[in-house]
Amino acid sequence: MAAVPIGRPSPRLGAFLTLLNDRLGESLVLPLLPFLLAEFSSDGRTLGFLAGTYAVAQFSATPLIGALSDRFGRRPVMAICVAGSVLGLGLFALSVSLPWQSFWPGAAATGLPLALLFLARLIDGLSGGTAATAAAVLADITPPEQRARAFGLIGVAFGLGFILGPGLGSLLARHSVTLPLFVAVGFALVNLVVVLALLPETHPPQARLALPRRRELQPFSQLARVFVNPQLQRLSAAFFLFFLAFSGFTAMLVLYFRQAFGWGPELAALAFLVVGVVATVVQGGLIGPLVQRFGEWRLSLLGLGCVVAGCLLVPLARPAAAIPTVFTGVALLALGTGLVTPCLRSLVSRRLEGSGQGAALGSLQGLQSAGSFIGPPLAGLAYETAGRQSPFWFGIALMLAVAVLVAGGLPRQASPTP
Repeated sequence: MAAVPIGRPSPRLGAFLTLLNDRLGESLVLPLLPFLLAEFSSDGRTLGFLAGTYAVAQFSATPLIGALSDRFGRRPVMAICVAGSVLGLGLFALSVSLPWQSFWPGAAATGLPLALLFLARLIDGLSGGTAATAAAVLADITPPEQRARAFGLIGVAFGLGFILGPGLGSLLARHSVTLPLFVAVGFALVNLVVVLALLPETHPPQARLALPRRRELQPFSQLARVFVNPQLQRLSAAFFLFFLAFSGFTAMLVLYFRQAFGWGPELAALAFLVVGVVATVVQGGLIGPLVQRFGEWRLSLLGLGCVVAGCLLVPLARPAAAIPTVFTGVALLALGTGLVTPCLRSLVSRRLEGSGQGAALGSLQGLQSAGSFIGPPLAGLAYETAGRQSPFWFGIALMLAVAVLVAGGLPRQASPTP
């Protein structure tokens, strides 16, 4: 593990603050996305493809970002990634804020505003290696047997971001639905300052690796490195399918709330606030003791059960009692995801010790991105063609498949307690 330079902040603190600022910016926008798109499109397929655009760009760029962090260090790579997020978020904010009807009444018909939104998400996605690089920072400074707990910091940042972001976004949206976007740009700028001022380098020069060959930086080549290992095949498939299902039905959540229950930005943001509170409690204080008591394998299966239960509650909710039912459902989704994600990431990471952690965790990020760019467009297509509840039912079926893969793939390779 890399030594922490004397007089510099803890790299764990720097990575955490970077993740928090990154998630905070995103969580300001996510609950408002269907309302921001309303002027240009209310189609679930458009929303799904827009959500998937970020992920496909991230999927393409993550292998290179991981390899660059192994070669040149974590800090400069993360700084470049965050700067790209500033640019992408800024373009998105500008595109939805311009008075298109005033100076170009036919702009929406040409598709230019939507094209700019897709371009903004592409830019943000191409530079979206922050999570993988921050995970590499945590891996640099954490023993293998403690990584599930360390990776829980990613979930804490996610949770706190979804506590602060939706609440602030809801307050700002009362004045203007586009105001949270400019606040998100501000947080991205703060994120960049945090990286430059607070994050020390954790990957020393003597541990640097040469850049792989070009063909090895292809995203599918990076995925192959986890699928060719027979000990990881089932886990890798489970990791991919989990994010395919989860990203699909979560991309449709706010649109479903709006169309099924008539919810506005405030209630939609409040639902994400519940997600943030639960995720913070689970991954901030519970994940470490729970892993020690039950092990990653059992917690993964328990978490999948919670996700399935949450997926059942959301489509079964009726308008008259939607608030308590839906909020219970999203709390279960947050609880399940808070258990599954760090446990699966830790189990895979501990079996990739022979490779650079940046590339290894970049492969996991690639699996997550692959699922995340396939899931939302499929969910949007299902939403418009098979009914607006269909993404949740398809998500349940996929989560059951993930449970089968996890249950059948781990007992012989991992002890239930670390």
